[in-house]
Amino acid sequence: MDATTQPQFNQFKLGSYRFTVFKDGASIGEKAYETFGANQKLETVQELLARNFLPTDKFINSYAPTLIDTGSDVILVDTGFGEGGRARGSGQFRDGLKAAGYSPDDITLVALTHLHGDHIGGLMEAGTPAFKNARYVIGQIEYDFWTDKAREATPAEGGHKAVLANVVPLAENATFIGDGGKVAGGITAMLAPGHTPGHMVFHVESEGKRLVATGDTANHYIVSLQKPDWEVRFDADKTQAAATRRKVFDMIATDRIAFLGYHMPFPAVGFVETYEDGYRFVPKTYQFDL
Repeated sequence: MDATTQPQFNQFKLGSYRFTVFKDGASIGEKAYETFGANQKLETVQELLARNFLPTDKFINSYAPTLIDTGSDVILVDTGFGEGGRARGSGQFRDGLKAAGYSPDDITLVALTHLHGDHIGGLMEAGTPAFKNARYVIGQIEYDFWTDKAREATPAEGGHKAVLANVVPLAENATFIGDGGKVAGGITAMLAPGHTPGHMVFHVESEGKRLVATGDTANHYIVSLQKPDWEVRFDADKTQAAATRRKVFDMIATDRIAFLGYHMPFPAVGFVETYEDGYRFVPKTYQFDL
């Protein structure tokens, strides 16, 4: 079921960098307790959701590709679903880009946190590269995993085929990086595996201001943050994903810096503080406007 019909975007500044976060779309999922807290009793997950004023059966999942305009580069972090998602009400990034005053040709760099379909679906448009002037930054571990023929005839085969169709044709214009690799000026990558084998987060710094684009490190603003050790169905290595959540959000909470989570409630930016045995999400308000 489609939960949104119009493209939306939100802009703010981090130092001298201008961020534009787009809502590529949103979908309504059934049985939240089967996705978040998959290793917990149904009643335990439902109680946590109810305590946080959320429905106990359904949930909304949204998608937030983001543009970082540094003045010298226009960087897109993840792409949304692209044309393949439009029949379901997603794939709205392209319309949002126009509404925000940019065109696909303005994008000079596309950086991918990982290679799931909702992050790479917008790389191609009508069979050709969607961002004709862009180069690409991709994690080496992630690329090697998804392009390996060993994925054939496994549950990962669909993802394998999507990478072959959307990412492999762009490889000659790509830089493949690892932990600590440079994405662009002021932006570095950190390996944050578990959700996928080569999942990365991006540290952004401008004029002393910091933000971490956390990708899919946390997939739900309540469950994945308040209960970071609970299993998430979408995580490939659930134990490693939980350890990564602890590592990344301990750092963000300790350093009191902002983060941008791909599946956080739009506009997908906020802060965390330690809370009980996990973290509490604090959405941004006017911190970036003053």
